[in-house]
Amino acid sequence: MPQSRKIIIDTDPGQDDAVAILLALGSSELEIVGITAVAGNVPLKLTQNNARKICELAGRPDIKVYAGAIRPLARELVTAEEVHGKTGLNGPQLPEPTMKLQEQYAVDFIVETLMGEESGTITLCPLGPLTNIALALIREPRIALRIKEIVLMGGGFFEGGNVTPAAEFNIYVDPQAADLVFKSGIPIVMMPLDVTHKALTTSKRIQAFRQLGTKVGTATAEMLEFFERYDEEKYGTDGGPLHDPCVIAYLIKPELFKGRRCNVSVETASELTMGMTVIDWWGVTKREKNATVMRDIDHDGFFALLVERLGRLN
Repeated sequence: MPQSRKIIIDTDPGQDDAVAILLALGSSELEIVGITAVAGNVPLKLTQNNARKICELAGRPDIKVYAGAIRPLARELVTAEEVHGKTGLNGPQLPEPTMKLQEQYAVDFIVETLMGEESGTITLCPLGPLTNIALALIREPRIALRIKEIVLMGGGFFEGGNVTPAAEFNIYVDPQAADLVFKSGIPIVMMPLDVTHKALTTSKRIQAFRQLGTKVGTATAEMLEFFERYDEEKYGTDGGPLHDPCVIAYLIKPELFKGRRCNVSVETASELTMGMTVIDWWGVTKREKNATVMRDIDHDGFFALLVERLGRLN
């Protein structure tokens, strides 16, 4: 059996973050070294709490969860309670976690882990704003050469933005952090809105989770039913985009996705387009290609993988 891939999930749960974590927990190909929480969809106090709730839902209180940045590098925190609800995980009634939050600061954990593990063996999986990752790079620049890969959800180009006309939420919350990460030279795979808007949680797909007949399946269905209502009204679609699980699905079955190497630059100066990811899809500049940007997804295969792997939990 091939060795499992070691990952650190950096997250701001969020219902779609929760499904991404569950997918990772249900997949033997992946070893979660730790989960680091960041302020984003809701404040840090809730995101670190939500990460532990999800681990306990999956029966994995052994997973170590660390609290990280309480705000972006240079801007005030923008949250998304209108999408995710006041708790960030509105929908199911999940009990308060009993597993302990780790005392170590998430940024220190990231640095210590990358410096301590064999170089090129840890993949970072950011599902929210990139504040923790940027702070780790600032604290210890040598980690850039030790990271196997960063696979992240964020940005958009052909789809525009979802929090402003130009910017996707994760990048908009901390564009300075995103700018630093994309300039770091680390291999990056990017799951933008162009992909995630093709992964819609239709009623039939949500029912497939409920039909698992497990705590995880029922809670996932309830989370997605709450989560999708905002985007269904916004976009007029049957179901909402399921963003963050695309990151984990790529690590398990990369053949589900198609994209190309591009230059990605992040706007940090203009308030009109703050947080925009300017993706040189057609290669019209001489800027160095710094990310593999995904644009297409086998959405049926993606949801089949989700149902199968979440069905392994409980």
